[in-house]
Amino acid sequence: MLAIRRVLLRAVADSAGKRDEVIKICHLITSLDLGGAERALVNLVQRFPQSHFQNEVISLVEPGLFAEELRATGIPITSLDMPRGSPTISGLGRLVRHLRSTKPTILQTWLYHADLLGTVARTFVPGLRLVWNVRCSDMVAAPRSHKLNRVMRVLARLSRQPDAIVVNSASGKKFHENFGYSPRRWAEIGNGVDTMRFRPLPNMRNELRAKFSIAPQAYVIGMVARYHPMKDHPTFLRAAAAFVRQCPSAQFVLCGMGCDDKNTDLMQLVAEEGLLDRVVLLGIQRDLETVYPCFDLSTLTSSYGEGSPNALLEAMACGIPCVSTDVGDSRDILGECGVTMDSGNPGALAEAWMAMAIRDPALLAASARARAIDNHRIEQVCLEYEMLYREIALVPVDASLSRQAADRMDSLGETSLPN
Repeated sequence: MLAIRRVLLRAVADSAGKRDEVIKICHLITSLDLGGAERALVNLVQRFPQSHFQNEVISLVEPGLFAEELRATGIPITSLDMPRGSPTISGLGRLVRHLRSTKPTILQTWLYHADLLGTVARTFVPGLRLVWNVRCSDMVAAPRSHKLNRVMRVLARLSRQPDAIVVNSASGKKFHENFGYSPRRWAEIGNGVDTMRFRPLPNMRNELRAKFSIAPQAYVIGMVARYHPMKDHPTFLRAAAAFVRQCPSAQFVLCGMGCDDKNTDLMQLVAEEGLLDRVVLLGIQRDLETVYPCFDLSTLTSSYGEGSPNALLEAMACGIPCVSTDVGDSRDILGECGVTMDSGNPGALAEAWMAMAIRDPALLAASARARAIDNHRIEQVCLEYEMLYREIALVPVDASLSRQAADRMDSLGETSLPN
């Protein structure tokens, strides 16, 4: 599949004329806290060539941790200072004034509230092109999702307003079509992973485990996910309690916002399952490329909402096989490199862990790494966004730029496991 994409990209490059016009893109997102959509935005804007694209980011609320990363690479950040979950007329006014002043070519909105606010703002900025970005699948399954459902119903009625709607998963597209979205154009662009940053580190395995107080000889199952009902940590912990009866060397790692000993609800769950001496809580870790290589197996137990989970892509790029609930596009992402099962089933999860534990770890690691490189490389994702933005902005593709990107992908074509 990747080879076919390269041929197409080169064909476009060979037929395109050179243009020096810079496309100005304003990215509007709910926040810049740690999260999958936020990470995807950062990955994208940091890699766009500044000679052809000028990016800025506007956060509806006070920017979070990712703002530091963006500012460090020279990306301008603006906050509308809105209360969380409550867009305001004053915030809309600030957005409209900002767009009129900076005159971007494209307003790219990320997540539902930004989609709605951006659509309203666009009516006051003639000539501005609009792209929505859908990052999830079945969010109506979320507890207490009544407000979100109302926003989504409004968006479904407005879904022909944007020039295109980007969706990062086939499951997300299907769900939103069934919900009533009928855009002029869908653009399915999955999430990507930096396979040079996220890579196997076999020679550092024991050193990294010691850093996080993980036993060197333990069979480690980890999950990188914020503590949230969507991620279903109770199912993970119940499966862990069952798994240790079959695998006495098992140890479990939870990493993400809220996964620390200050979370009394989580600590109570760990204690109830008798896992106080088995679970390592790492909390927020900015350098996840040093966390995944500690695992023997990575897991995602989400019960709803996922589209294209970054946690699976990052683990696979590190050569870590995965077990996941069958949410979003997880089954297609893993292929034969992992196992999926129904959500909310601790017994099935423990059985899947055991089935993976008895397979050849070297073969699993190699196939996971190869699949991430072949199907989910960040360079490919960025190039697909570039093509979309140029089409919407009516700017021909720069031949040299596209050729350089394709050559870059060729140079990263190895699927070996570097030491």
